[in-house]
Amino acid sequence: MAEQQSELKGEGEHGQGAGEPRTALHERDSELRSAEQALTKLCREFEAGGTEIGELLVFSAPGGFGKTSVLDEVRRLAKLQKSCTVLSGRGGERQIKEPFHVLRQLLLPVLGGLTEAERGEVFGGWYGIVGPAVGLVPPSGEVERLDPQGVRDGLDYVLTQLAPRRAPLVMVVDDLHWADLESLTWLASFAVRARHLPVLLVFAHRDEFTDEARVYQQQIEARAERHHQLRPLNPASVAELVYDVLGPEADDAFCRQVWAVTGGNPHDTERLLREVREQCLDPIEENAPRLHDLAAAAKGMTLQYWLEKLGPTTLRFAWAAALLGTDIKQSLVSSISAQGPAETEESIRRLRKHRVLFTNPSGRLDFVHPLIGTSIYQSMPSGTRTGMHGIAATAIENAGGTLLEASRHLLETHPEGDDLIVRKLRKAAAEHLAMGAPEAAQRCLRRALDEPPEDDVRAEVLYEAGCAALLTDPPATVNQLRLALDLEDGLSPELRVDATFRLSEVLAHAGELIAAADVCQAEADRTPPGPGKLRLQAAHFMWAAFQRDEEDGPDRSRRLKDLSLTLTGRDTPERAVLAMRAWDLTLRGKSAVQALELAEQALDDGKLPEGLGWTGTTWGFELPALIGLTYTYTDQLARAEKLFSEAILEFEVAGWSGAHRGFAYFLMGLVRFRRGFLAEAEDFLRRGLRLSERIAPDIPLQWDIVGVLADTLLARGRTQEAWDLAQKYRFAPPYHPTAMVLPDAPTLYGKLLLAKGDTAGAIAAFTEVGAQLDARGWHNTVWAPWRGHLALALAAERPDEARKEAECAVEEAREFGSASAIGAALRLQAAV
Repeated sequence: MAEQQSELKGEGEHGQGAGEPRTALHERDSELRSAEQALTKLCREFEAGGTEIGELLVFSAPGGFGKTSVLDEVRRLAKLQKSCTVLSGRGGERQIKEPFHVLRQLLLPVLGGLTEAERGEVFGGWYGIVGPAVGLVPPSGEVERLDPQGVRDGLDYVLTQLAPRRAPLVMVVDDLHWADLESLTWLASFAVRARHLPVLLVFAHRDEFTDEARVYQQQIEARAERHHQLRPLNPASVAELVYDVLGPEADDAFCRQVWAVTGGNPHDTERLLREVREQCLDPIEENAPRLHDLAAAAKGMTLQYWLEKLGPTTLRFAWAAALLGTDIKQSLVSSISAQGPAETEESIRRLRKHRVLFTNPSGRLDFVHPLIGTSIYQSMPSGTRTGMHGIAATAIENAGGTLLEASRHLLETHPEGDDLIVRKLRKAAAEHLAMGAPEAAQRCLRRALDEPPEDDVRAEVLYEAGCAALLTDPPATVNQLRLALDLEDGLSPELRVDATFRLSEVLAHAGELIAAADVCQAEADRTPPGPGKLRLQAAHFMWAAFQRDEEDGPDRSRRLKDLSLTLTGRDTPERAVLAMRAWDLTLRGKSAVQALELAEQALDDGKLPEGLGWTGTTWGFELPALIGLTYTYTDQLARAEKLFSEAILEFEVAGWSGAHRGFAYFLMGLVRFRRGFLAEAEDFLRRGLRLSERIAPDIPLQWDIVGVLADTLLARGRTQEAWDLAQKYRFAPPYHPTAMVLPDAPTLYGKLLLAKGDTAGAIAAFTEVGAQLDARGWHNTVWAPWRGHLALALAAERPDEARKEAECAVEEAREFGSASAIGAALRLQAAV
């Protein structure tokens, strides 16, 4: 609790701490005035009842320019404000690959101090999703993987609830360039949301972001209302530093040379002056030429430099501290460096004397400046560094730490074929996935493959690596799963089926539907009869049905019918095949009654059976979606809406905030459109569209939504808005090269052309799509009412053809038999 309170108040940061004098700030008056103004404005407007008063303040500069000292002063000023809550975090060079490291520093103290009642109000339904990320609870063994976007959405919700309860809130993050990617991604997005909260964000960084993180740096800097780039000190300020350390008798020429060799860098200047003092060098003009060599030695801080300065025993202690980064527990450092109590105390004494380490108010050790920690770490011989990382991993586990903490050290060790290391890395990867950090999981599994694992588990590790990349790196998933399937001494029959299904899933989501269907059929052919074979057969039929074009659709339908006639729907794979058959009948416009009967058999007493849920990984969300779509196009709209409501709820509870929830909003918008609730349909579709924009442009999901939204706008009489929407999102031929758009995109585009008065264009669009759908044997007049609208387009110039097309549309609608299909076809016939 003492540690939490100190962090909450913003004390104990690496610029100063217990026993550390406050650093004089030279030439930083304008930056501090800006910070004070931002703090005063935040508190004043909050007291006046303001809530949407957030600001972002950024300080940037090369290392050693005093960013940390400025942030220390910002924290001090914030503490002087009435009722101001300060949260502090700091990126660490060693912890840059430790997921949520910065967020845990920021949020754990305040979230861990909530009462039970407050926790329920602040977290709502997000505790199981956000809790592992911020360190309140360990990752759940019940969750295979969390969607990273869902974790970020949960963090948004929590901070939105927390900020007013702890307002005004000041969040200070130092060394942002070393923030782990999971924390940085959220901070960049929260910087936009924070403007609507009583929150002041204060970030400091060097221009040393990784290529992957650069985009988030740009987002943050573009959002900043106040962005200050710290400048080098001028000669007068450097002279003051010289006088403070070496005395007022220092020569002007000597002071000028100090400024010249350090470039006005405050940290370099301080280190150089310390060297001058330790060398007992008089600050006179005659000694000025020696400053260059002293500055190079102080700045370089090589192994030889530190050995001479500290001695081998103390340096080993410093190396152990550098391995740990920003979370340095004395007992852990002692264990890693193999030092007893007396040696530890002597090492700490010497490191304090040479201003390498200090003890912060939480009782833990910290480097006086991050540059010193970097120098210490880089001075380690490579072999020593690798060995000490291995020792650190073991020491952390022995001290009660988790594999999440130890895994970053295991990543730095050399492969030695150690099966224990493989098992630990696999377990750490599973925990990373369960807290929404798939990139960290992939790092662990790639390192496990390098170990390498035993031959009998290598395929399993490849399989796990592929699954870890499923949400974030589809090409890696495809590669790893193919490698796992290619190994002869590889996966068990059950895992082979699952690996094949997941491979097909990622191929399908990438638009490679033909390859997805083929890989399932090929594996089904070599799989013995049973649930696994049925699963692959159902997946094959599903991906084939989603293809934009198909060589022989009627033959596939016949094969699906033959397979379904052998089944009774007793287990989940059989129910999945029956669901596919129901959807196939729907698309073909055959018997709506038969399609509904099959859909009923696919369910378990009207509910999705176990293993066929929306968030299940065995089948994916597509199969339950097809059951709901069957209901949608057979006039069972209330039942479809119930299914889609369950989808939204399950995705929200699971924290799936990307394409899954976007698709659920699309489905709900579609069924509301079919029910005639146009305003509600538009609301759901626009929510889905916003989610799709966060994923990527020109994806099938986006066109699904845009097509139905445009149809909704047409139904509301907003023709120009519908056309503008289609133009904005490129909803026009050729759409996706392989994936079908739901519902039929060319038909919807033809309706847009007809509404805009482009009769010739509409006739061409309807004629082309009609030929394509007829070839596949798809005649559903609700899914694709192209024939009735073609009749409307032909009516003025070619009335005989129009009447014929309208009559055919009515016949097709009667064959399907649903009331809405017949009614819509008759209405179009009457219009003709």
